[in-house]
Amino acid sequence: MGQPGTVIIGGGLGGLSAAIHLRLAGRDVTIFEANDCVGGRANRIVRDGFRFDTGPSLLNYPWVFQDLFRAAGRKLEDYVTLLPVDPSITFQWTDGERFTLSSNVQKLLAECERLEPGSRPAVFAFLRDAAIKYRVSFDKLVSRNEDNVLRWLGALSPGEIARLSLWRSLDGELKRFFKNHRIREAFGAYGMYLGGSPFELPGLFSILAYGELAYGLWLPKGGVYGLVEGIEKLARELGVKICTGQRVRRIILDRNRATGVELADGEVMHAGTVVSNVDLPTTDTELIDDAGIIARTRRSIKHIRMTPGVLTFYWGIRGPVAGLGHHTIFLPDDYRGAFDDLFGNKRIPRELPFYVAVPSATDPDLAPPGDTAMFVLAPTPLLGELGPVDWSRTAAEIKGGIIERMQCDGVDLDTERIAVEEVWTPEDWRERFGLYDGSAFGAAHTLFQVGPFRARNYSREVSGLYYVGASTTPGTGMPMVVLGGKLVAERITGRVHQA
Repeated sequence: MGQPGTVIIGGGLGGLSAAIHLRLAGRDVTIFEANDCVGGRANRIVRDGFRFDTGPSLLNYPWVFQDLFRAAGRKLEDYVTLLPVDPSITFQWTDGERFTLSSNVQKLLAECERLEPGSRPAVFAFLRDAAIKYRVSFDKLVSRNEDNVLRWLGALSPGEIARLSLWRSLDGELKRFFKNHRIREAFGAYGMYLGGSPFELPGLFSILAYGELAYGLWLPKGGVYGLVEGIEKLARELGVKICTGQRVRRIILDRNRATGVELADGEVMHAGTVVSNVDLPTTDTELIDDAGIIARTRRSIKHIRMTPGVLTFYWGIRGPVAGLGHHTIFLPDDYRGAFDDLFGNKRIPRELPFYVAVPSATDPDLAPPGDTAMFVLAPTPLLGELGPVDWSRTAAEIKGGIIERMQCDGVDLDTERIAVEEVWTPEDWRERFGLYDGSAFGAAHTLFQVGPFRARNYSREVSGLYYVGASTTPGTGMPMVVLGGKLVAERITGRVHQA
């Protein structure tokens, strides 16, 4: 197509999205993926008839993925079948109380009324308020490259800025609408995966619960990896070259300009631009072979707050498991203490919150007939915060606590029925996907790590080097990294860097 070629390091969803948009802009694009298949964190395990998604367990904001395919003149539904998950998420406490979310407004109202009688007007007020936040965020903030804080906020009216509740905590924002602490705990629990406590994260993030309620939660047929396969197919159809099992050893520099990459086997691939879909801090500290640049980036990376690590279990269970829907989040009695342990005391919470996904409840083909595919995720501090850990022993202890908690809450699960088990520790996540310090979701979303405060999607040290993924703009999660692919393509193909 006559434009300079681009090499993308890593075939996660952000890298695939960037490749598609760059290809549509006339670039020759080659992706080098170290693993045997693309997807990054959104990968797969296939064993004995069971199929597990390794990371994300549900799809939200389907419009983001529809827009990706629409940009190429295609339709998402021609590549991916989305199965609705409703009720979507159940929150469960140790005293047996439950709170179940649904995109069906009447069901949602009934649940809120059950926990907080008379809350019907508050639910509508919350939804109206969050809808405005959501629209403003995606229409004017998330969807554009902007490095200048004043210009970034200048796109908003004073009323819109006030509406975003940037200076109020998420829990404080929820208190404006709900008196019942269980409702606030449920909506605030999303903060765990943004890398902070709901008692400190900005009130803006009330949009997370709203986005799932407004647009629903979905499971792609075949699991979340079915979405990855659909996006990979689109990229290949457009002419993106995807090379799996090809690890990049280093980014080649010429006078502080990226000119290509060297593969693990020593082969050199030249390029006009390089985009790294490897976690941004890992890229800067492990893929750039320049001591001066590494020293400077290490100093800046010290100030980046990362999301926690995770311990994940993949269980193939013989027979059905009663007492669980597709997605259940188990919360502790000492809700605030769990956040304090994780983010303040830097230890695995004494009362461990965790979530359980049973994708075979929505797509039975993910397990042998009559059996159950289950995914369990428990948050941990970062590897550097924990110090030396015997993960074999720790995983066994956490597994025992999770099984005991589920059994106490009426879940019919006997460990003898677990026929297939895989366990990934934060160390495994780091080694498999280059996750910096074992951080599962990339850089956190504190007030000063959003928008232009977040690490930019281009290098200030190396000309021609760009970033895409969870630790750069606009943020973490499947929809955000797919949007990030579009934003980095815009940087490369014409947007001027703004100081």
